[in-house]
Amino acid sequence: MNHKRDRSILAATLGDCVHVAGVFAFLRLAEAEGYETDFAGTRVTPAQLLGRCRETKPGIVAISYRLSPESAQMVFSELQEIMQDSDVGETEFLLGGTGPVCRVGEELGIFARTFDASSGPEEVVHYLRGARVDSRHQRPPGTLVQRIQGRGGKPLIRHHYGRPTLQETREGIEQIAAAGVVDILSLGPDHNAQVAFFRPEARHSSQDGAGGVPIRRAGDLVRLFAASRCGNYPLMRCYSGTRDVHRFAEVLVNTVRNAWCAVPLFWYNVLDGRGPRGLEESIRDAQSLMAWHGQRNIPVEVNEAHHWSLRDAHDAVAVAAAYLAAYNARAAGVRDYVSQYMFNTPSGTSARMDLAKMMAKDEMIHSLAGAQFRVYRQTRAGLFSFPPDPEMARGQLAYSTVLQMALDPDIVHVVSFSEADHAATAEDVVASCRLVHQVMDRHLEGFPDLCVDERVIGRKEELVQQAAMLLDALGVLGAGVSDPLADPRTLAAAVRAGYLDAPHLAGNAVARGELQTRMLDGACVAVNPEDGRPVDEAERLLALAAGGRRGVRAGTAPGEQ
Repeated sequence: MNHKRDRSILAATLGDCVHVAGVFAFLRLAEAEGYETDFAGTRVTPAQLLGRCRETKPGIVAISYRLSPESAQMVFSELQEIMQDSDVGETEFLLGGTGPVCRVGEELGIFARTFDASSGPEEVVHYLRGARVDSRHQRPPGTLVQRIQGRGGKPLIRHHYGRPTLQETREGIEQIAAAGVVDILSLGPDHNAQVAFFRPEARHSSQDGAGGVPIRRAGDLVRLFAASRCGNYPLMRCYSGTRDVHRFAEVLVNTVRNAWCAVPLFWYNVLDGRGPRGLEESIRDAQSLMAWHGQRNIPVEVNEAHHWSLRDAHDAVAVAAAYLAAYNARAAGVRDYVSQYMFNTPSGTSARMDLAKMMAKDEMIHSLAGAQFRVYRQTRAGLFSFPPDPEMARGQLAYSTVLQMALDPDIVHVVSFSEADHAATAEDVVASCRLVHQVMDRHLEGFPDLCVDERVIGRKEELVQQAAMLLDALGVLGAGVSDPLADPRTLAAAVRAGYLDAPHLAGNAVARGELQTRMLDGACVAVNPEDGRPVDEAERLLALAAGGRRGVRAGTAPGEQ
């Protein structure tokens, strides 16, 4: 095929079809890639189209047809018959239409490639650049960083999935991968797998399938990973264990090629009741786990800040916690850091205050970034922001995605619209991700910059200042320690003393649990428990410093065994 023919396109709508929007969108993308285009018109007959093809000898003939599959069968059969008697040479025929119409064309075998409503602009451009390479049959890169670098400006999509049985989970993974709408599939193990994967005697049968898939051996993970090797070959990752974390991490890397490790800094222990470890012990484990992955150039996410917001901590604590998470990852030698930003949390957070909080986190985290510490933004909707009504929940998912896009994420962690009613099925995952793809595609076409809003900027700057005060206070708390912000003893002491605190921790054996907060003008702020008056962070920290630091002492705190 010569170069001239390869770079020319003849396009038309066939038969009685007059729908030109799709074919013109295709031609605009082709022109941007340097192709010469020729639109033959609407309602072109197969004979007319092939006559024009013989005259101009294009490299590509692009046909648009958006009527019924029954009428498509007739007009495509006519086209096929005439093609057999015509010299079309090496010209490739493409079809754009609805899914059912494209399936008719694929069955006849006369089209080199079909594009239906699920085909995004990136697929078209990939085809035009790849000289006949079908992107649906190419395996995408096998690491997170490579996929981010090759995404073409559009965020990757991650979704959580794990059903109560291995069989249903395996079948669902295959269905999700085949749909090609998820780039990273996060496997959700059940409670027994997280706590007692290596301890069969500690499992409770009543917890089988609770919260995820009942993984009991490495072979289960191997089979689940094998189910994902189709469609767009999504990366796979799995939630960390809450016990025997190093052994579990090694199993995940060896079975599902864990795309990145996600581990909290302060949680999965006696603080939240999700494991038996003491607070200081689990902090040390988390730091060691970060280092283990850093040594192997595996990205790490420290899913920390939203745990505080989920417990109604005020926004300054959430921002400081986000910085502490990234700081500890960098100190552990992590090179590629996935920074998660959970929007819509706590309940009642307004869009302005939400974006300001995320911008404050992002600014502080990126102050740590450099050649040896690369930061990738991952955004998500807050789980508890979804109403149980499925149509309202779809609206919430779309709204939250628009807000998240303001942060220019590298990854969007999609939460299924079904979650307030039931754990996502494979069908729910695919539907939710298609919705998010639509929002992202429209946003990337051009959307106003929400980050320039004066009230957003003002609140962002206020939170950066407050978080810096809190971090400085932790430095004073760990005076005499070479690196107090990465010192497990100091960090555990900060929780016991109330510097890092949340209303939901009231009565907790290893936390102060005295902080009171309220939603004020869409922001979560600390308040005086006696009169509900908002308390500035400087005032709160001074009161803690002057109040005897109850609970701050050497040794083991109550409940830390």
